[in-house]
Amino acid sequence: MCQHQPTCPSAESADRESARLVAHHPEQGWSLLCNGVLLFEDTGELLPDGRVIAPHRPLGAEQVMTAA
Repeated sequence: MCQHQPTCPSAESADRESARLVAHHPEQGWSLLCNGVLLFEDTGELLPDGRVIAPHRPLGAEQVMTAA
């Protein structure tokens, strides 16, 4: 799918989020990457094969302190 040189990471790659943007719709909360991954503003992902990657935002310092 990717025509960039060097080629962007595949959808199965651990660094898949570093692929280039094909479409960006911040008003709707999603972006499409050139490897076919839909990246959502909450950091969740939908892979081209239909698998869902749950949001994986790092906890802020205030959340870590209150969770302890």
